[in-house]
Amino acid sequence: MALCTYAEKLTLNPREMTAADIEILRAAGLDDRAIHDATQVIAYFNYINRIADALGVEPETFIPPWGE
Repeated sequence: MALCTYAEKLTLNPREMTAADIEILRAAGLDDRAIHDATQVIAYFNYINRIADALGVEPETFIPPWGE
C-alpha cells in the first residue's frame, strides 16, 4: 500500500515529494534499489502517457480491455 500511495503522489503531485516519502517506503521494507526501480517505472509511465495524450495517440483496438 505504501508503494501505491507513493506512486499516486509522484503522479499527481510530484513537486510535493520529500525525503519523508522515501522513508515511508523504507519502513515498509523496500531497499534503496527497489525504491529507485519503482520510481523509474512510475516516472516512465507518467512520461509516456503524457506524450501519448499530447499527441492524441488513440488506444490500440486489438488489445481487449481489462476484465473482458
